[in-house]
Amino acid sequence: MAEVLSALGAGEVVTYGEVATEAGFPGAARAVGRILATSDGAFPWWRVVTAAGRLVPGHEVEHAHRLRAEGVELVGRRVRRPAR
Repeated sequence: MAEVLSALGAGEVVTYGEVATEAGFPGAARAVGRILATSDGAFPWWRVVTAAGRLVPGHEVEHAHRLRAEGVELVGRRVRRPAR
């Protein structure tokens, strides 16, 4: 999953499930979240959202700030287009 996360470019937004599937682990969306939560910022966590496009609970302000800086459009606390 690290390769998939590291390959995400500026302005690219994917879901936890898409990362898991692309890495060969369909259904392991929670594992992606765990990796991001414990990686000390080694991966671009702000480029990953829930299937509904929601931002990371408790980190919405920072999440939104980083995404907007990359040109991603948000509606409230959701990414307008959460999938690639």
